[in-house]
Amino acid sequence: MIDILNAITLLANYIIVPSLAYGSQLALGALGITLVYAVLRFSNFAHGEMMSFGTMISIFTIWLFQSAGISIHPLPTALLAIPVSIMITIMLLLILDRTVFRYYQAQRVQPVTFMIVSVGVMFFLAGLIRFFIGTSKKNFADGERFIIKASEFKQITGLAEGVSIRTTQAITVIVTLVLVTAVFWFLNKTRTGKSMRAFSDNEDLALLSGIKPERVIIITWMLVGALAAVAGTLYGLDKGYKPFVYLQLVLPIFAAAIIGGVGNPIGAVIGGYVIAFSEAFITFAYKRFFTYLLPEEWAPEGLVQMLSTEYKFAVSFVLLVIVLLVRPTGLFRGKTL
Repeated sequence: MIDILNAITLLANYIIVPSLAYGSQLALGALGITLVYAVLRFSNFAHGEMMSFGTMISIFTIWLFQSAGISIHPLPTALLAIPVSIMITIMLLLILDRTVFRYYQAQRVQPVTFMIVSVGVMFFLAGLIRFFIGTSKKNFADGERFIIKASEFKQITGLAEGVSIRTTQAITVIVTLVLVTAVFWFLNKTRTGKSMRAFSDNEDLALLSGIKPERVIIITWMLVGALAAVAGTLYGLDKGYKPFVYLQLVLPIFAAAIIGGVGNPIGAVIGGYVIAFSEAFITFAYKRFFTYLLPEEWAPEGLVQMLSTEYKFAVSFVLLVIVLLVRPTGLFRGKTL
């Protein structure tokens, strides 16, 4: 029985807890992409850099607060910086909408043109971010580092394996739960949210009903900016900030949105956790896990690892291809804001 508990604890420490945090970050990113696709009807490849921009603003704000002696110890100062990051990121997106995207909306261009435009915006933001903050990694997690350490867990339980939960991981899950709940409440219970859903379902009918498309678009970008700022900051807080990583995040975020069903907010959130847990389960080395469960003479000698952690992003790509081949609409039917 002790060996079974040790095996379960091992999985909890290396798969379940990290995947819950990473999945929450992907869920927020995928939700932002889904809102753009459902309302504005194009794939926003600049979303990763929008998350990176929000994180950069959070870092600058944190440095400003720390220089002024402002903190909320034992919690990270990033919680104070996130509202500032949200406001500035929203301002950036509204400026981009006014100066870039709105022109092409007026021309009624094809979605593929919008996608290409978003790639151009992505490169512009990437250069802007690297110009201001550079390319080196920034660790900005202050306050209490752990809620519980593996050594403390071992002392409490007497097990050979321990579970460590970082403060950033717990904050990520809690903030995601609150934010996702707020977004779903807004979309389903408020008049503005219902207008967005109506505009997404049938633009012409929504216009005849008196819904103003300009207002819907502005609200959409505001939601997307808030989600991007929070998702990017939580990811950087948990894993450290490096601008190039956010470009790589575009693949798992899009994979999460497509697997869940493009345009479906519920599917986007679930898709984030599907990607995170899949990457963890496939790249985890199960040698110690099977050593606990199998007789000593059957204990494996190798790592028992399906795929090296260096290829975890390939998992997102493979899952994406499988879903597109088997169920193109995703786990949930897409385009249902």
